[in-house]
Amino acid sequence: MIAAPINGKKLSPELFLRLRDFIYDKSGIFFPENKLYLLEGRLLNRLNDLGMQSFNEYVNHVMGYSNQAEELTRIYNLVTINETYFFRFPRQLEVFSKNLLPDLLKSKSQTANSRIKIWSAAASSGEELFSLAMLIKDGLGSRLENWDINLKGTDISKSILEHAKKAEYGNNSFRGYENKQYKEKYFESIGGRLKVKDDIRDMVEFDYLNLNDVSAIRQNRNLDFIFCRNVLIYFDKEMKQRVIDAFYDQLNRGGYLLLGETESLHGINSKFKVEHFAGTFVYQKA
Repeated sequence: MIAAPINGKKLSPELFLRLRDFIYDKSGIFFPENKLYLLEGRLLNRLNDLGMQSFNEYVNHVMGYSNQAEELTRIYNLVTINETYFFRFPRQLEVFSKNLLPDLLKSKSQTANSRIKIWSAAASSGEELFSLAMLIKDGLGSRLENWDINLKGTDISKSILEHAKKAEYGNNSFRGYENKQYKEKYFESIGGRLKVKDDIRDMVEFDYLNLNDVSAIRQNRNLDFIFCRNVLIYFDKEMKQRVIDAFYDQLNRGGYLLLGETESLHGINSKFKVEHFAGTFVYQKA
């Protein structure tokens, strides 16, 4: 729920456009004009924390602040929804573990290529990447030692990445999660929370990355899978095209891009081939 203006603090249309364009330039996150009140509501508490009396004061602070990256990170944390939990979008993960990954392993075995590279491009607090690690470990079993599995998660929020690196989770991260066997096998209980065991933690790495920085995306080369779920909703069409084109270039031939359940590349990119499965679909680099 968006808070009501406090003490008359209002984000004027002029200031909104100024701040909106600044955020877009730095991150690619786009707010159309009808989202003025959303941005206003999300940032009100930040003004109060800083003891500021107006949005004009805050906007000038953000744009002139010597440690601009720090304040922008706070904005990203406030305006994006880090909605994630273990084994979210189960049908898509089932297709990954039972169809896509086995087919890729078979193909690579025939060419003596033992490396698999997977990138979670908006890893948030880590549940998605750890879910993939568990599925891979469970699926490969003793064969895991024969493969070089590279699992990398990145996010624009440095604070949420610190959460991911700690790998400790409360009950909210397990909503809709029914596989008790995985809980017993890959987590340990610490002070009422569940911590991912070291054998899974050692399979993954987390790092900062801003998807608005195409040169940074290009550092992730020769990828077999890119998970970028529920991220495109924050971008305008130009930004979507720029990011998706960069993803396409970094995927290996035959590699896969997996988006959120309600996202598609219609009108964004026609290079990918759509692979349909019961209950879901994925995009493949032909």
